[in-house]
Amino acid sequence: MKTRLSTAGLIFVSKQSQFRKSILAWYDQYRRDLPWRVNRDPYRVWLSEIMLQQTRVAAVLEHYRNFLRRFPTIEKLAAAREASVLAAWSGLGYYRRARMLHAAAKMIVSEYYGKFPASVEELRKLPGIGRYTSAAIASIAFDEPVAVVDGNVERVLERLAGKRLTGESPWTEANALLATKRPGDFNQAMMELGAVVCTPRVPACLTCPVVELCATRGELAVEAKTAKQQKREIHYALHCRNEDVFLVQRARDASLMAGMWELPEVEGSEIAANRQQIPPSRSASCRNDNADTDVIGPTFTLRHSITVTDYTVCVWRASVPSKAGGKWFPVERLRRVALTGLARKILRKAEVL
Repeated sequence: MKTRLSTAGLIFVSKQSQFRKSILAWYDQYRRDLPWRVNRDPYRVWLSEIMLQQTRVAAVLEHYRNFLRRFPTIEKLAAAREASVLAAWSGLGYYRRARMLHAAAKMIVSEYYGKFPASVEELRKLPGIGRYTSAAIASIAFDEPVAVVDGNVERVLERLAGKRLTGESPWTEANALLATKRPGDFNQAMMELGAVVCTPRVPACLTCPVVELCATRGELAVEAKTAKQQKREIHYALHCRNEDVFLVQRARDASLMAGMWELPEVEGSEIAANRQQIPPSRSASCRNDNADTDVIGPTFTLRHSITVTDYTVCVWRASVPSKAGGKWFPVERLRRVALTGLARKILRKAEVL
């Protein structure tokens, strides 16, 4: 008979200890060498958890290291200007996370005298910290015996149970399995298992340390189709003058990336008559550009995705009209400007960054 989760939400009592020992032994031997696992400093743990929200580990690694070099302590982060924090965050997306991170740092320094709150209850009082993040920080940094549930953990639990888990049930299951003597390591082991073994598609069941306790041993049946990706074409003007590049700022009350800097967006209909392609050998950098360059043709195109929309981005050499209301930035200052992720991608492609 397959061992499965009982109606009480537990692996049969005789198997709970085996599950914990197996997954912790696997984690001790095979866990990835990630920079936020160097120690249990709550600042480093907190920063990694905020960055990893809705973002893959591979995309976070470089940003995490650079952010820590820029703001090595919570005091440095709290004292920084918001624009500097957004500039360091640029490329990670979901910029509300950076604003909440900055606000929480100020609160910790001013109200907690720079000492990180150590309990789930206190952590949840901080801006940008919800149920999952507070549990992750409390268990990993302070050994509080509380389980975490993210997408990876929920998938592992559902496959163990052999059914979909809804509402409060994933948290009930996770807390029932928790290794209370090593809660931080256990939580990271569960997340690690979901990330590298019990993956969304084609799980590596043959290498799973708890496969004998799994009711599914593979993928659960798909219940619903994911949203179909929409396609859209957008156009931006790359206007360079000597060693400067022209940027515009998004509205302070914009719903996405408020206050961030980007290239001016132009209407495709306005430049459709000038679709003469620039030869590939021509550099797109600012160094030999001319302030009076008219629209010639798309210098290059690239792909960019945001949630359910796939964008084809056309970048044009274009003089920007004065009504655009932007600002010239020296190229050497761009790394400290709060650029949108797409603007940074364009400027790197153009060899400006």
